[in-house]
Amino acid sequence: MTIIIDPQSSGIAGNMIIGALADLGADKDKLKEIMEKSAFPFGKVEVTFDKVTKNGITSTFCHVEMLERKHSIKYGDFIEKIGSLEIDEKVKKTSIKVFERIAKAESKIHGESLENVHFHEVGASDAVADVIGSIYAYYSLNMDKQKIIGLPIAVGGGRVKTAHGILPVPAPAVLEITKDAKIIGGPVDDELATPTGCAIYAEICDEIMDFIPQIKPKRTGYGAGRKEFDHPNILRIVESSDITESDKIDVIETNLDHLTGEEIGYLFDRLMDLGASDVSITPIIMKKNRQGSLLKVISPKKNRETLIEAIFKETGSFGIRVLPNLHRGISKREFIKKEFEIQGETFEVTFKVGYINGEIISSRPEYEDLKKIAQKTGIPLIKVKEMIG
Repeated sequence: MTIIIDPQSSGIAGNMIIGALADLGADKDKLKEIMEKSAFPFGKVEVTFDKVTKNGITSTFCHVEMLERKHSIKYGDFIEKIGSLEIDEKVKKTSIKVFERIAKAESKIHGESLENVHFHEVGASDAVADVIGSIYAYYSLNMDKQKIIGLPIAVGGGRVKTAHGILPVPAPAVLEITKDAKIIGGPVDDELATPTGCAIYAEICDEIMDFIPQIKPKRTGYGAGRKEFDHPNILRIVESSDITESDKIDVIETNLDHLTGEEIGYLFDRLMDLGASDVSITPIIMKKNRQGSLLKVISPKKNRETLIEAIFKETGSFGIRVLPNLHRGISKREFIKKEFEIQGETFEVTFKVGYINGEIISSRPEYEDLKKIAQKTGIPLIKVKEMIG
């Protein structure tokens, strides 16, 4: 399963995320209960859900009305109150991570230590309800067990009034929180992306993409914003299944002609430790008939820069080639543990099993498990492999 969060039309806010997840099936009564309860230490709120139509699209509007507002609160005191809430521990921990993202952004912008950051809008009861409600809905729909892709965020334009005065849109906190995401201006001169919404998005997204990948949509949830524009003011979240089993990889390459065998062996192990999916080294003939090696590294996108930096440092290479965002066809895989009795002792062996369309195409024991048996029993590795079949 893949989840697509699409804020390209009208940005993102906490209540829009909640509305879209409620539209996908999150329990509205439970959401109302947990949001009002969690916000209470920071001020009283009333939560309602309504079906509304935004430029012809039926969506769910989560309205969080702040009935009581308390003064700004220091980050440390704020987190202490969140920690004391009687809510699911997973929801609490992930919500704290969201607030930490906002606090770090505020800390950098204002040149303050994290402990001295004051939450103004974010520390208000409605923002607390938005974050905890979004994270509760996220877990209730088992989204933590699915891949979540975020599309670029429309941030709007113009200026916005805040506790720190009138600021340009996007607000500095939004820019800081979305530095690892992608944003686009417009389509209106108004604030479309809030720090709270952006922080939730940044915390739960596994990957940021420019466009919707090849998927098979199953359900779509629409969360409405409170403002009215000449376009639908909605956030949409798409639940889908992949058409094929595939993933995205980067291929990193460079030629080596000055390293010893020991240095190449160390580089191989170092890159695997840093998160490479695979490393291969192929003998080649280079210019002027020099013997060399082609280093090829398959990397998940998130580890690419770390691996490139390591290759530069370990090899002194002057240039590295990167083939980004290649699609790799993969079979569905799972790991199954089996027990075998050998020489009167029980050994556990993990098998990597591959499937295509539900049919087993491969079942291979893990080398490290075979190695342990061979070392413990003195039986040749090839014989151990034959014994466990």
